[in-house]
Amino acid sequence: MDITIQSSFLTDDVDAAFAAIEASGADISQEPIDQDYGVRDCAFRDPAGNTIRLQQRA
Repeated sequence: MDITIQSSFLTDDVDAAFAAIEASGADISQEPIDQDYGVRDCAFRDPAGNTIRLQQRA
């Protein structure tokens, strides 16, 4: 059985964090967007395939 993990981290500036992560060549799965539940977030995958989400309170 393959197991993957999703982790979420809160940041003050999701757009700046995303730009740095994208520039590093990360596997991006979602560019920053405003979610209906009150956060702006983005997502990328680590080398093991786990999803990492960065969130900023709206």
